[in-house]
Amino acid sequence: MAGKSNARAVFAAADHDHDHCIDSALDAASGLCARRGARLTAQRRRVLALVWRSHAPQGAYAILATLHRDGHPAAPPTVYRALDFLLAQGLIHRIESLNAFVGCPTPDTPHPGHFLICDGCGAAAEVNDRRIGAAIRRSAGDVGFRIERQTIELRGLCPECQGTGQEPAHGD
Repeated sequence: MAGKSNARAVFAAADHDHDHCIDSALDAASGLCARRGARLTAQRRRVLALVWRSHAPQGAYAILATLHRDGHPAAPPTVYRALDFLLAQGLIHRIESLNAFVGCPTPDTPHPGHFLICDGCGAAAEVNDRRIGAAIRRSAGDVGFRIERQTIELRGLCPECQGTGQEPAHGD
């Protein structure tokens, strides 16, 4: 088995039940934190729900603005601390190129981040394929390089945006 991917759900048709994604993520986070003895406070849970509110990566200041709009005022350090906690627990990933965050569909298993990012609609899908990680570790090992952190981001157009004839937003 190559590994798990949430790409089909992210780039799914209009009948995709996104509320199910959010509910599943919050349930998984509660259980995982309880097993680890980590505190998933109400604020951390709200931030996690906001990260999962769409499949497009969410920036810290967008999360902060939504918290304020929803009547939960918070200072930037509060949001960053919540994001740091969620990252440390493996509940979210950071999309380096966008300085934004996406929910992790498999938080119970530590893994590197491999992402497909649509330049049309902004959705991002995690592709957790062990073959990719194995190939990278093998290549690094061949030259004696020790990998400390790994994030791979592939940019392009999802099936929906390809169907509209949309061109990528940048000229890569």
